[in-house]
Amino acid sequence: MADEISVLIVDDSALMRNLIGKIVEVTAGLCVAEKAMNGVFALQKIPRVNPDVICLDLEMPEMNGIEFLKERKKQGIDIPVIILSSIAEKGAAITMEALSLGACDFVTKPSGSVSTDIHTVADQLTHLLIAYGGQYRRAKGRKIIAPPPEKTGNEKKPLFSTTFGLFGGPAVSEPAPPPQTVRKPGAVELITIGISTGGPDALRVVFSGLDAGLKQPIVVVQHMPAGFTLEFARSLDRICPLSVKEGEEGDIIKTGWAYIAPGNKHVEVERKTTGSILHLSDDPPVNGHRPSADVLFASAAMAFTNHVLGVIMTGMGRDGAQQLGTIYKEGGLTLGQDEKTAVVYGMPRVAYELGHVMEQVPLERMSKRICEVASAGHL
Repeated sequence: MADEISVLIVDDSALMRNLIGKIVEVTAGLCVAEKAMNGVFALQKIPRVNPDVICLDLEMPEMNGIEFLKERKKQGIDIPVIILSSIAEKGAAITMEALSLGACDFVTKPSGSVSTDIHTVADQLTHLLIAYGGQYRRAKGRKIIAPPPEKTGNEKKPLFSTTFGLFGGPAVSEPAPPPQTVRKPGAVELITIGISTGGPDALRVVFSGLDAGLKQPIVVVQHMPAGFTLEFARSLDRICPLSVKEGEEGDIIKTGWAYIAPGNKHVEVERKTTGSILHLSDDPPVNGHRPSADVLFASAAMAFTNHVLGVIMTGMGRDGAQQLGTIYKEGGLTLGQDEKTAVVYGMPRVAYELGHVMEQVPLERMSKRICEVASAGHL
């Protein structure tokens, strides 16, 4: 259909192109634009089929995924790219290189380069294709077809409720009354960020724009699988004026540093008279996630009360939305990414509608606003 999000599938395996194509074709809101066996053919087909999003393998003959991303950048092609590759799991550094070259996000093939188990990551893949492809279509002024609310016969499989904002769903509700605060805001001593789908791109924008003199340390929960957050932190460290590392148990939280929660570990903060430290845990997932932004926000509110700045950004679902309100209640300050610039206006939307967001900020202004609020101690 003309208003469906069109996907260019790039993989050297004919079997994989077929399997991925079937996943796309049965998902409401998506259609296959074309298929290509490597980067060379993909570049040839892009002007003709004009896709909304590209699903890209990394290991391919003649022109692999990294080479394709370099050429895409050179040619000024702005179509979003989702990496779907077996190398994503064994080569986290290569995956982060792909992100640094402009890929938006990644999904790992569950069992090798030719994976007949690809159906196990179908939902994750189609979520990303719709999120990024939908954002691209909207930016180009194109319509997007919303999926049916229920499967009633031979329709394609519905993927999202329009409440996630992916298909231009219902208008955002007026926020609930803000929570009663226990105390007035104090000087900001810690910055916490919760983020999910769209996060790798968004955090690169935020971290590259932070002030070198920012005094408050930052702790981030980015929903990302185990094995990738170490390289992700290293990739952010290369572009951020602060030092960035993957958080470890017992890390002393220091000025001039940002800490990324490890994949599959909750992160909490503890404040002591001798300093503040990070704690990691294997407690059960919260809101379906480990790490969970709600866990981080709750611990920060308990440890730092009215000396916390909580930031909730692009992401599906509601993780972080509830406990951002605890930061608010304790007298802390809260920011949320706005609808226009969020790849998925899910987490920040829920937080806003609960009355837990004091100010909505576009992505391009988020770095500056974080630094301003942290310095001033007020909005």
